[in-house]
Amino acid sequence: MSQTRRLAAILAADVAGYSRLIEADEEGTLGRLKALRAEVIDPRIASHKGRLVKTTGDGLLVEFASVVDALRCAAEIQAAMAESNAGVPTDRRIEFRIGINVGDIVVEDGDIFGDGVNVAARLEGLAEPGGICVSARVQEDVAGKLDLAFEDIGEQQLKNIARPVRAYRVITSARPAMPQASAGPALPDKPSIVVLPFANMSGDPEQEYFADGMVEEIITALSRIRWLFVIARNSSFTYKGQAVDVKQVGRELGVRYVLEGSVRKAGNQVRITGQLIDAASGAHLWADRFDGSLEDVFELQDSVAFSVAGVIESTLQAAEIKRSTERPTSDLTAYDLYLRALPNCYAWDKERVLAALDLLEGAIKRDPQFGPALALAGICHHHLEQFSTGEDSGAHRRSAIELARCALQASPGDPGTIGNAAFLIGVFEGDIEPAITLADRALALNPSFERGWRASAWLRLYAGQPNVAVEHIQTAIRLSPRFGNATDQVLIGCAHFFQRRFNDAISAFLTARENMPKNPALPRYLAACYGQSGNVDQARRMLDQLQTITPVVMPSTVPFRNPEHRELFLSGLRLAAGEGT
Repeated sequence: MSQTRRLAAILAADVAGYSRLIEADEEGTLGRLKALRAEVIDPRIASHKGRLVKTTGDGLLVEFASVVDALRCAAEIQAAMAESNAGVPTDRRIEFRIGINVGDIVVEDGDIFGDGVNVAARLEGLAEPGGICVSARVQEDVAGKLDLAFEDIGEQQLKNIARPVRAYRVITSARPAMPQASAGPALPDKPSIVVLPFANMSGDPEQEYFADGMVEEIITALSRIRWLFVIARNSSFTYKGQAVDVKQVGRELGVRYVLEGSVRKAGNQVRITGQLIDAASGAHLWADRFDGSLEDVFELQDSVAFSVAGVIESTLQAAEIKRSTERPTSDLTAYDLYLRALPNCYAWDKERVLAALDLLEGAIKRDPQFGPALALAGICHHHLEQFSTGEDSGAHRRSAIELARCALQASPGDPGTIGNAAFLIGVFEGDIEPAITLADRALALNPSFERGWRASAWLRLYAGQPNVAVEHIQTAIRLSPRFGNATDQVLIGCAHFFQRRFNDAISAFLTARENMPKNPALPRYLAACYGQSGNVDQARRMLDQLQTITPVVMPSTVPFRNPEHRELFLSGLRLAAGEGT
């Protein structure tokens, strides 16, 4: 017997529920499985240069020289299996679970052994029926080479494998990843924290925006620390006004630490108190009070963030938090106007957006180099452009681009400003690659930047990469697991639409419309879906609803750069309008 060692990609697969299928119909199951092997599985293994090592009654083991070939083969098999199961009752479907790993193997008399094989077999057990689960090594090796996205499911302790293995689920058109509403997410692989809304102790309800603004700034300061995983404001603020159980918060958000506190503003004086709690045990790790004048408000915010980070990681270097040397503005009135505008900037309500823009223009007039305000004003113009008709549409586009450029010049190191500017440039300028580069830069500066991941997702969708877009939106959802952002459903709906899964797209768009009834993009997308699926009457009803928001049927800006995606959308609208293609 001869033994050799080599590096290989290993694919392990088995039939989900095989014993149940055999018990219900042994002859029929074996016959269908034999046919699927001959028609679906074996030809794809051969076409991707795989070597079928062995089969069992319900499974198979395949070796590939290339990890790209292994994953491409698996994705094609699962897509073909999903198609073959389309008309089969759920309890009679033959569905494979597939696991893929890359590792050193021992080859002996044609068979293969070793940790690399064992991990692939264990990963297959983590996969859902019809799904694919891969190791981190596989995910890293195929990154950028295949139009597939991945859902990080964290470190897994696999049976008979001594070390934990980081695993990913593959997101395909047949098996899209969707957020799990019932169970809280697993803890990330680095220290994680949520900053809950601080209590407004000023005795003046009008000062609520100021307390909320303080929390937003503390979240931003903590997010700059790259070894911290920080939950986004959108999710943390779902607990506003509630008496919370920190252990429950930790479970629901998948975090180790909870920061809560209060803000008191009286005249020119500000007091911030905070306490850091271990969510697993409920133990109080730190508490402190910070007093100062309104002019010291940025130092107070930084002091809270720095103290919290110092408790979590004693080796924190002061350079990790740069806000003390990179102030957004030195004009406190401009800053106050900015805080007042924040709650309305992302509303799909024209009057609220106009009110926010008015406040931001006041802030910019006082400080023309206030980068975050410049970028946010550009976002307001983007929203207003969606409602526009005629010349004012072009005016909003020009204003958005100019504001984005000015914001980048004013705050070249601020990830929030960069992310908003990247989105605007990607939507309104012809070449989308510079915008994607900017979005990547924002996320490198702040990996916990939820809105940055969302901006990046939309840019990838516009660039014709729907699977990557879904992967990035899933990252945003993990950073904000309690915030049901309706725009996430819009993006997922667009991804379904471009994959010609029109019914799935319609479902996502209808869900989003419940939360954004005044967003003119949604009746347009729905009209295009119904038009492409042949439901002309429903498509026309969508156009009638659109015209209660805006008289413009064909949007003035179509950001989709992929020619096929662009034409699918526009031809769907033409079908809805009775113009044909």
